[in-house]
Amino acid sequence: MAQQEKKSSPGIPWRTRIALSFVSTITDYSRRQNGTVNRRLLGIFGLKTSANPNPVNGVKSYDVTVDSSRDLWFRLFIPTTDESRNLSSLPIIVFFHGGGFVYLSPDTKAYDAVCRRFARKTPAVVVSVNYRLAPEHKYPAQYDDGFDVLKFLDNEKNRELLPENVDLSRCFLAGDSAGGNLAHHVAKRASEMTSTFDALKVIGLVAIQPFFGGEERTESELKLVEVDALISVRRTDWMWNAFLPPGEGMDRDHEVINVCGPRAVDISKLDNFPATMVVVGGFDPLKDWQRRYYDWLKRSGKDVHFSEYPTMVHAFYIFPEVPEATQLILEVKDFVNKQCSKVMKN
Repeated sequence: MAQQEKKSSPGIPWRTRIALSFVSTITDYSRRQNGTVNRRLLGIFGLKTSANPNPVNGVKSYDVTVDSSRDLWFRLFIPTTDESRNLSSLPIIVFFHGGGFVYLSPDTKAYDAVCRRFARKTPAVVVSVNYRLAPEHKYPAQYDDGFDVLKFLDNEKNRELLPENVDLSRCFLAGDSAGGNLAHHVAKRASEMTSTFDALKVIGLVAIQPFFGGEERTESELKLVEVDALISVRRTDWMWNAFLPPGEGMDRDHEVINVCGPRAVDISKLDNFPATMVVVGGFDPLKDWQRRYYDWLKRSGKDVHFSEYPTMVHAFYIFPEVPEATQLILEVKDFVNKQCSKVMKN
């Protein structure tokens, strides 16, 4: 668990505060009262970067199409350092970006950089998924896309797209915010449908400040609303409304939102549910939901690890100037290596 001195305000640089405020302002202006999103405005201010087959900081990348009819693709990051080349096998991390199910993509500059760091530091092959976004595409489109990427990777016809030394039996699902929610539910589906896969096996889940919620207003949601620049009840309510289709039971206590709430699915009998790392920020308004998620996994008999960064806000780790961002990358590396070593012993 990350250990830090407790403070009364977030311990982030002014540069990061300004960036968070800018992102918050743009996303606020992009949300229309009729429930749609001004994608043109986002396109003007969105910082994108292309894949690069030439190694940059020890990583090369390619974009791979899974299904062009629904714009389902992923950015593949392959480490090229001496360390990674000398390893007989590399784990694979399937990564889901954040953005409240409404914003961002694998070619967003910040997420391209984060995935490069995961690929280089772990080292691992990283697959960053471009899943469909709300409100144009409602639940369960995002979960279907995530699971279909796993099936694509497992398909022997597609193995030539991956490096020869990738080990699909050491697969990790990871994501932050909405991506953490998505990673959990894709892991759950994979655990329920293990017969679907020939080579791929999910052995680890990294949920970084996952986006969960409910009809209840938690203490952290109410107390930290003015502290965190990105997260507020007003914004998250809008995102959940954009995400859910109309219909009975489609409220914030739905099982995919309030994952451990009154309609929670019993996962205690899912023997193949992977070991999980839950990351929480002390100034993240969502932290109460994330703690409940950790407690629920523990009560369900799962192997779960809790890591708290007491002075951090939501999405802190995508800003490399924040020292805790590097610390988290190294924590994820340790978690991945620990789970891989268990597989090797078995």
